[in-house]
Amino acid sequence: MTTTKRPEAPARPPTNRGQGGPEASGPAPAVDFEGLYEAHARDVHRFALFLSGDPALADDLVSETFIRLWSARTRLELSTVRASHFAIVRNLFLHERRRAGRTAELDGHPVDDRPGPAVRAESRSELRAVLALLQALPEADRAAVLMRAEGGLSYEEIAAVLGISLAAAKVKVHRARLRLAAAREEKTR
Repeated sequence: MTTTKRPEAPARPPTNRGQGGPEASGPAPAVDFEGLYEAHARDVHRFALFLSGDPALADDLVSETFIRLWSARTRLELSTVRASHFAIVRNLFLHERRRAGRTAELDGHPVDDRPGPAVRAESRSELRAVLALLQALPEADRAAVLMRAEGGLSYEEIAAVLGISLAAAKVKVHRARLRLAAAREEKTR
């Protein structure tokens, strides 16, 4: 039995990876990019759609994948191109998810918590009416109710400021509030 020596496999042509681009190893081999697209676009789109669940995003991911492959066509290895497609789609999807996590979706109508013009006009009108009602009160009653409502003073402090008893201060504030409420109710009828 004689053994025959098998011929050695020809050496693989060098790729351009990490060697500075196409000029490092001469002209790039022609890649049938249209055929590559036709052969893999459906599978890549299906993968992108299942990954994202959004048809519009899947379209964008597929487009960006083939743009990146076109840009890297001089370094493209046809034996691993299918895996490259899926890896690019997945990386783009993950990048998009990270980016989307940093943004907030708006509902189309910005929320403005400020009251509208009608509410502001009504509020101004109410304020003018309350100020007019306050001016109609005797000065001691007006001072007592304002110190309590606006100043947050205790009844003891109001009594000391006005030089009246604690009971008199409570009565003044109570009666002034009743007069304001009655006058306001009368104006709204």
